[in-house]
Amino acid sequence: MNKKYFVLSLAIVLILSVAIIFYGAWLNRQGEFQIAKRMQERTVQLKGAQAKTRTLHPQIVFDTINLTSDEMADAVALIDGRITNIYVTKNSYVHSGDVIIEIVNENIPLQIKEAESGISGARAELLQAESDYTRYTRLREKDAASVQQYEAAVAKYEAAKARLDEMETRKAQLLVQSSRRKVVSPVDGKVLVLYRQQGSYVSAGTALALVGNFRYLYFSTPVEDKTVSRMNINQHAELVFDDSDFQKVFNTNYEAGNLGSAQTFTAKIIEITPPLSEPAAIRNVRWQIDNSSGLLEPQNYGGVTFRLAEGHTCLSVPVSAIIDRKDAEVFVVKSNDTIERRKVKLGIDDGTFIEIVGGLNAGEVVVTSGMQGLEDNEKVSVMLEES
Repeated sequence: MNKKYFVLSLAIVLILSVAIIFYGAWLNRQGEFQIAKRMQERTVQLKGAQAKTRTLHPQIVFDTINLTSDEMADAVALIDGRITNIYVTKNSYVHSGDVIIEIVNENIPLQIKEAESGISGARAELLQAESDYTRYTRLREKDAASVQQYEAAVAKYEAAKARLDEMETRKAQLLVQSSRRKVVSPVDGKVLVLYRQQGSYVSAGTALALVGNFRYLYFSTPVEDKTVSRMNINQHAELVFDDSDFQKVFNTNYEAGNLGSAQTFTAKIIEITPPLSEPAAIRNVRWQIDNSSGLLEPQNYGGVTFRLAEGHTCLSVPVSAIIDRKDAEVFVVKSNDTIERRKVKLGIDDGTFIEIVGGLNAGEVVVTSGMQGLEDNEKVSVMLEES
């Protein structure tokens, strides 16, 4: 009897165990089904914007630019000598040809006197030789002098002329050297550096002063054709420096009216090579910068943004909509409130919006936030940003 109850109890336990196992499996399956259902019904809250026609001002950001001046040159000593006068000071404004330094070579006046003495002697020799030449010419015509005597008179006359020419040339050279005692400015501009002091002895070819005009500064940089294609010669741009602590190398003066750290600069395109008429992926653009504020100097500047003044009207979306610029893809919101990843062709940008050359139509909505982890056909709810 006890054995019978034992078997019955064991059977009941086994039945309950199997029932619990199957019930657990059923609950697990129901849970997975509910999770999948919820995932399918999940709606991701995102921000988005319409592709629409906007006017963009193309923007180019440079990590660094090297500014140069086309009007900067050394005033050089053209003779050996000692500096007796300096007529300018640092930051003096001078015109091309103005005398800025005077050098004296005490040997040149003595050499000029020696040349003048030599000229006097050579002229006397020439007069005597000319007289002999004339006399022997007449005698030879009368056959009263030998050929040797006549030829000797001719040679002496020619040698005297050559001697006089040599002495006069020597004097002319010395006079030119004497005139070079005045060192003049090679360009219009400010005296940036005085390399020598009054009383210094210098040799010909020594740089004495650096003169430069920084009213306009220049720089060149390679730019992609898709951006250059929106540019043209004489087109203007606004230039902004990230670092507005304008340290000076030459310690030039700041001009009246500058705005310091709030200063913006105007630049214009003066050259594009190769020209836009020729095919090229990269072009070199040369800019001229208006530096009337006196804040800039020829040197390297980092973090510079150029914003073209002339606008370009085109289909565009916010820059934030681009998943990856290299692959040029966006998430487009479809009519059933799901998304699809789509390749587009990009153009210029102004830092906020970017041109869409192909792949999107006006009015289509693109996702502009929370794109990490999104997948095709995911259901979304997009709140449009005003733009």
